[in-house]
Amino acid sequence: MVVNGDPVYKKCSKDEWGEPLKNKRAAIKARKQAIKAEKANEGQIASQTPTQIPVLSKTIAEVYAEYCEKGRKDRAFQTIRKQDSLWENHLRARFGDRKIDSITTAEVQDYLSALYYEDGYAYMYVEGFLKMFYLLFGQAYSRGYLNTWRYNRLCVNKATKIHMPKMKTDEDTDIHIFTESELNVMDDYFRGSNAETAYLLGRYCGLRINECYGLKWEQVDFERGTIRIEQQMVYQNGVIKLVPLKTRNARRTIYLCDKLKDYFCRLNEQRQQITPVQEQQREQNQTFVYCANGDKVSFLELVNCLPNGKIQTVNSMKYHSRTLKSTYGIEFKYHYLRHTYGTYLATLNRPTHIL
Repeated sequence: MVVNGDPVYKKCSKDEWGEPLKNKRAAIKARKQAIKAEKANEGQIASQTPTQIPVLSKTIAEVYAEYCEKGRKDRAFQTIRKQDSLWENHLRARFGDRKIDSITTAEVQDYLSALYYEDGYAYMYVEGFLKMFYLLFGQAYSRGYLNTWRYNRLCVNKATKIHMPKMKTDEDTDIHIFTESELNVMDDYFRGSNAETAYLLGRYCGLRINECYGLKWEQVDFERGTIRIEQQMVYQNGVIKLVPLKTRNARRTIYLCDKLKDYFCRLNEQRQQITPVQEQQREQNQTFVYCANGDKVSFLELVNCLPNGKIQTVNSMKYHSRTLKSTYGIEFKYHYLRHTYGTYLATLNRPTHIL
């Protein structure tokens, strides 16, 4: 029903005494009582509200600028970067000068459909546009630039709210995992290479590539056979930094399998047996990486530092991806190791909430 000019939708399964509605007759009776109470409440609110506050009209560009200034201080750098990219490269030219309260559901749906079906963007990439529209409408509603009726129509009501186009039948949504034979080939390929440590961490621990290259030696517990994931390495404006993890649950302790534990023990022994000349080389070649709080950390403290002290970053896998593709025909992406790790855990009946 409409209350004070705004549509109100309510759904319940219990009567006024909190008992479940057992049949259709009871549901009809409860609905009539709810409508009667809502109408009485409507008259009371109308008598207490002398004037209606007018809704301010803002352009989408103004709404986004206000969001950038006041609404995303808690967002991660990569999230901000993606939002700015979508805005500058796509949304600004098309919608920037439009009033936020003039946008219709059909207009947004047509735009998303064109991106997906005509421009050929991937389904998950188009989902980023949908999230941007929800963000903009939510920002406008919270600051009084959209009335309740229009916001509900755009973002709440299941029948009218904006949503993704129907997925193509040939859309690739499979989780990519490596077969046993591919893993055997990669085991031989990476053995003894500079990327062996990173490869093994992805294969046997399921780390994200940023978590892998941000791992410090102080977070490796040789007695318990565990590693603690506490930060990740990223590029921010061309500068390598150690920053907080992608999600809150990403902070975790992982047990090493026997093979990986033995590997880390050997690697640590090699670190402690370097000669004075090698130590000088390491000191000379060392580079520092910035932390989120402004502190600097030597690359020598990172697990994936080269023996001579030179740096390794998340870009170190690009060469190996090209080589595996051209030589062995393996489509290698580091994140597929994470998919493979999770799939193997699932086949071992690992509890779903842990996965």
